[in-house]
Amino acid sequence: MKAFVVRSFGSPDVVELAEVETPVPGDGEVLVRVYAASVNPYDWHHMRGEPYVARLMGGIGLRTPKVGILGADMAGEVAAVGRSVRGVRPGDEVFALLKQGAFAEYVCVPESVLAPKPASLSFEQAAAVPMAAITALISLRDRGNLQPGQKVLVNGASGGVGTFAVQLARAFGAEVTGVCSTRNVDLVRSIGATEVVDYTAADFTLGGRRYDLVIDIAGSKSALACRRVLTPRGAYVVVGGQAGRWVQPAGHAFAAVAISPFVSQRMLMADVVRASDKRADLLTLTALIEQGAVAPVVDRRYAFAEVPAAIRYVEEGHAPAKVVVSMMDR
Repeated sequence: MKAFVVRSFGSPDVVELAEVETPVPGDGEVLVRVYAASVNPYDWHHMRGEPYVARLMGGIGLRTPKVGILGADMAGEVAAVGRSVRGVRPGDEVFALLKQGAFAEYVCVPESVLAPKPASLSFEQAAAVPMAAITALISLRDRGNLQPGQKVLVNGASGGVGTFAVQLARAFGAEVTGVCSTRNVDLVRSIGATEVVDYTAADFTLGGRRYDLVIDIAGSKSALACRRVLTPRGAYVVVGGQAGRWVQPAGHAFAAVAISPFVSQRMLMADVVRASDKRADLLTLTALIEQGAVAPVVDRRYAFAEVPAAIRYVEEGHAPAKVVVSMMDR
């Protein structure tokens, strides 16, 4: 089969199309023919070998990547099942959040992380959901403990996680303020934000409004600055940073954790994907999608042969919403 492999750390130029063996599903595994994938900062972090400390700890490889085939978001069709698999069968349409392997024609997936593809979505739309939507869901529901009627601010509301966070917060009964650039104001308002702050014209940390929860995806302000806009018992959840860089959001997260014991607010970092029950969260998201409460927003579509270009575009840090890769000629 064809797959995009990474044999060394570096720019998108190290992502090479190669012919590799088609995997065989083991016990409890499912072989899925991949019809669509999407690109996340997660992918280029591993491509670049960032953070370097993860190399030293054995997380992504020291000199060469442990992840040979990138891609965490996948939607496709079951091609074969391994022994003891009972919940799916060949021909079923599924989607999943993986550790690796989506930028390939086929991938083996544990049955436990697979969920039925939402019937109302195309494969490309479904592939836009897993990582970004699960990140938003856990940040709001589990870390932020969001309650109906609360006020939420999403800093970085026009990105992949942000567009899901705005919609999910509204679906959970919150009043949502989104922060984004001028060109994305209409987009953020269209997906349910009651108020939109254009960060090129105003500083949301200097206004008089207070929020029960701040989801910080953009990482453009310090934890101390964001604390100023929290209610006395509010929560601040760090998700990302400028252009998805690792060092800067990590600094915000460490600062938030350091401050937390000394203030009345909860200052948290969002280690979301590792803690997620992926299948259960995808089923929760599917229910909201089928109800019409949440919909993936896709900025650009790339062909399978254009995976390096898609990664390069996302790495630049200016993509609104999601970027998807289609393996289908349609």
